[in-house]
Amino acid sequence: MQLTPQHLTIEQLLQGRLFRIPDYQRAYSWGKKQRADLLHDILEVHRSDRDHFMATIVALGGEYRTMGADRFRDVSLVDGQQRITTLIILLKAIEKSLDDESKDEAEAKSQLRRLIVKADDHNLVLLQTNHDSSQVFANYVRAGQIGTAEVVTAADMNVVDAANEAEQFVSEWVASGSIIELLGTIRHKLSVIYHELQDEASVYRVFEVLNSRGLDVRWIDKTKSQLLASIYEFVDEGLRSDALHEQKTIWQDIYRYLGLEEGIGDEALRFAGTLKCKERPNRVLSDRDASLAILDIGGDNVRSLSEAGNWLKNVVRTVVDLRQQSRLSAVLKTQQARFLAVAIKLRQFKPEVERDLLRVWENVTFRIFTLAGKDSRSKVGEYVRLGHDIVASELSAEEILERLTKLGAGFSMKEVIGKSAWEGWYPDWSEDVRYVLYRYEEHCATNAGTDLNEAQWSKVWTADPSKSIEHILPQSSGKGFIHDLGNLTMLPPGVNSSLKDKPPKSKAKRYTECGLEITMAVGRQILRDGKWNKAAARARGEAIGEFIKNEWSE
Repeated sequence: MQLTPQHLTIEQLLQGRLFRIPDYQRAYSWGKKQRADLLHDILEVHRSDRDHFMATIVALGGEYRTMGADRFRDVSLVDGQQRITTLIILLKAIEKSLDDESKDEAEAKSQLRRLIVKADDHNLVLLQTNHDSSQVFANYVRAGQIGTAEVVTAADMNVVDAANEAEQFVSEWVASGSIIELLGTIRHKLSVIYHELQDEASVYRVFEVLNSRGLDVRWIDKTKSQLLASIYEFVDEGLRSDALHEQKTIWQDIYRYLGLEEGIGDEALRFAGTLKCKERPNRVLSDRDASLAILDIGGDNVRSLSEAGNWLKNVVRTVVDLRQQSRLSAVLKTQQARFLAVAIKLRQFKPEVERDLLRVWENVTFRIFTLAGKDSRSKVGEYVRLGHDIVASELSAEEILERLTKLGAGFSMKEVIGKSAWEGWYPDWSEDVRYVLYRYEEHCATNAGTDLNEAQWSKVWTADPSKSIEHILPQSSGKGFIHDLGNLTMLPPGVNSSLKDKPPKSKAKRYTECGLEITMAVGRQILRDGKWNKAAARARGEAIGEFIKNEWSE
């Protein structure tokens, strides 16, 4: 394998190439910090007037295409796509800011437009991103439209945020300097080391070697490249094409799942590797060790490499599904709790069996980490070993239930609940307040013979807990019991904000119309008694407390 790396300015890199990000690569995931670092570098380069090496770019060279008098090389990006995406967004923001009334700026604007949008029948953009079904990136690059309304995935939102930040940066630059100087700084002062290879097998080996030298690449992305490289290294040429297609399809699915819930890919990798440990683990593996465990599963044949990719895909999908269940946010605070729940879900028991097991997991976890007040260092080994055994030893549902019960031993409700247990639940426990009151709502709705109002609760779950937790006697009253559990109830966010600081009597009728059983009951009580005071709040707190003792008892 012969490498001929090129040291290119951004101007040289972008000329004569059309970049593509394959579907089996990560979607746009740069956040505010990474973008702020890039913009800060540009400011420093302009201030110092020095050239600045930015990064290494690895790409697979493709076919040439001709459009009019211009000839372009199709290039698939393997490493560096996040930085290039951000730079192209910034160049579009600059193009929008250039003044058509100024000769120099009008000429620069025309050149820049031709660079980032090619003049073919489809208005081909300089970079074809992946997982962009909403066309948020393409629409911005073509027309300068920041498509907030079209956002579907986390990647879409990252593009929108990047465009807003780029336009703000350009606006601030124009207020104190020359926009032409900004464009010149980016095009001629920033540079990269560019590796363009023709052999796909070499691309993944180069990526692996470069990123073993400390470059900032997520371990899940490294794992993908190593699995693809293993196919080239170990799979016979006659089977290689099908094996590559299958593995790339697997990773296309993985990144599609992660596009809905950005930032949890490495945790999913750690869970996947830990669950496949040959030795019974006492903790969740590190990113590196989990990656090695997945590669060990992959081995050196078609079947095992497919199994490794599919196993990781199933774990990613399960982790994303679990993290999207807002109702469980109060129970998912610790990594070991998430790990155990994922293990249960991966076994794919019958729905009713899985539901019962997860309810026991839910109750035991909430009792330990909230009601008993244990921190995230507690029970790590017990949770992780049980999760591993569920998958590796294929424990039966009965065995899992028995082990879950033992997990909660020593945390009886008599020991964890004291006389002042229902005092001071807000604001430090706002997530837990919402969870408890939801469970209490389930209980009250069942007793009343009514269905849970899922439409209203969906509004509650999508907002920050503080937007929905209602103080019956308002906080502005200054009373000592206002944060006690008995003085707290739930309202949809908009209703909650509209009633802020109003006295209980003036809110009571609105309570009875809100659709949430626990709050309607408070409204009816206030209308009946004509008041709400400390005694009423304490009595309600005791009633909720009895429910908690029964619901979370061992």
